[in-house]
Amino acid sequence: MAEAQTKICQNCQQKFIIEPEDFEFYEKIKVPAPTFCPECRIQRRMTWRNEASLYKRKNDFSEENIISAISSDKSFKVYDYKTWWSDKWDPMDYGMDYDFFRPFFRQFRELLEKVPMLALFDGHSVNSEYCQHAANNKSCYLVSASLGNENMTYSNRVWECTDSSDIYIGNKLQLCYEIFNCYNCYCLFYSRNCRNCNDSFFLFDCANCNDCFGCVNLRNKAYYIFNKPHSKEEYKRKIQEFNLGDYKKVLEMKEKFQEIFKTALHKYANLKKTVNVIGDNIEEGKNSQFCFDLFGLVEDSKFLWWGGANCKDSYDGGPGIGDRSELLYEGVDNGIQSSRTKFSVVVWGCHNTYYCFNCHSCSYLFGCIGLRHKEYCILNKQYIKEEYEKLVPKIIEHMNEMPYVSKHQIQNSGVTHY
Repeated sequence: MAEAQTKICQNCQQKFIIEPEDFEFYEKIKVPAPTFCPECRIQRRMTWRNEASLYKRKNDFSEENIISAISSDKSFKVYDYKTWWSDKWDPMDYGMDYDFFRPFFRQFRELLEKVPMLALFDGHSVNSEYCQHAANNKSCYLVSASLGNENMTYSNRVWECTDSSDIYIGNKLQLCYEIFNCYNCYCLFYSRNCRNCNDSFFLFDCANCNDCFGCVNLRNKAYYIFNKPHSKEEYKRKIQEFNLGDYKKVLEMKEKFQEIFKTALHKYANLKKTVNVIGDNIEEGKNSQFCFDLFGLVEDSKFLWWGGANCKDSYDGGPGIGDRSELLYEGVDNGIQSSRTKFSVVVWGCHNTYYCFNCHSCSYLFGCIGLRHKEYCILNKQYIKEEYEKLVPKIIEHMNEMPYVSKHQIQNSGVTHY
């Protein structure tokens, strides 16, 4: 086993440590050790992720006005959702021969500016035209980084929720409003870090509670107000007196609850059903470190942010990672039954893809953009299996011999082995 090594980040010049188990993972997926520290790697990935800003611009296919995450001053073609997913155009038409006299990333950038982009990264959704980095939603509006919701508005990082609004991180919520990091709740309002709570207001870190108000750290309780028990009749009368239909009263209660929140007992981390896990907001995890906002069984992983749902043996992913996937590395919005996707963005249902952007249900791609149901392609050009397997190692060797160097003298460090 390799020993731990201290490195100097190529970007921020700060020290960071690569542990022995990290070297084992890099060897398993055949990539070199990183030269950026974990924080700089996250920042680099975030340059590909726009969840919040939407723009009105022209559709480059029809000249009609559309809503897009890409503003009109950028040098990219943009198609609306229906056109991009249709057969009216073919991303293979933009295929390029690999040029061994130029760095790979300059060629990739050239292809990136040629292939039309999806206005909003929203797959397999219905009546959800203003959603970004989302999939399988129905009748949702201004929802981002979310999957499998219905009738949701103004929410971020929600999964399988219905008829709710203003949610940040939630799973299996119904008729909820203004809550943060809550799971399996019904009619819950103005609350944080709750599980299995119903018909309640202003709760923090409560579980299996119903008809509670302004409470913290309760378990299996009903008809409590500010952590004090009441009869059912007293509780109903008090709630009416609070007059939460008056917005000024709601603001007053928010201020009061904030003071309660500050003095409440806080867990060191919001972890549930975890073993050997370091991070926060994780439900069901095992042998994973420096991970955040994950749920649904995450194993043997590191440096992941937002996602989960059966994600195994993966490093440096997110925001958006997982869903029945494994061996993912350095990706944004990657997964949904994927494996061995490296250095890729918005890649769903793919296997053995390298340096790809917005590709779906593909296998064995290198430096491709916008492909669907393809295999053995390089820079959007089709090859037979034998040609692909012969050319990719040569490209990798060329990337090592002629690396891309930025204007800040930062050299690309993610060259994969094969």
